Amino acid sequence: MEVNTQEQNKTIALEAFEALFNQRDYALAERYWSPHYIQHSAHIPPGREGLFDLVRAIPETSKYELGLIAAEGDFVIMHGRYSGIGLPANWIAADIIRMKDGVLIEHWDVIQDEATREQSQSGAPMFGDSFPKEKEQE
Repeated sequence: MEVNTQEQNKTIALEAFEALFNQRDYALAERYWSPHYIQHSAHIPPGREGLFDLVRAIPETSKYELGLIAAEGDFVIMHGRYSGIGLPANWIAADIIRMKDGVLIEHWDVIQDEATREQSQSGAPMFGDSFPKEKEQE
């Protein structure tokens, strides 16, 4: 039964990110994020409304792409790319979500700017199997 819950949590977390970051459907997103949501990210104001207001403030061209998702108990970790966010570089993030009863209740993240081929000392891209195109970085 634990495996099913973890699989369900992964599905719900991905649907939540799709609703908020890609569709910008705030009514739908409210179903996924608890009204008592706890935000640990230093760059996002507290609560569900702090997150929603952040998304409202970024360009409509922004999008979230999932690279990898894993679950353990009530936690889901998503490794993804935020592009078109109005900054000089895309963000590559590990979003750590705690869930309860199918709802996102707490969040932490680790974010860094996506390196271009010229910036990558390892020679490997940070997300997927190719480096970002210059237009994606804008």
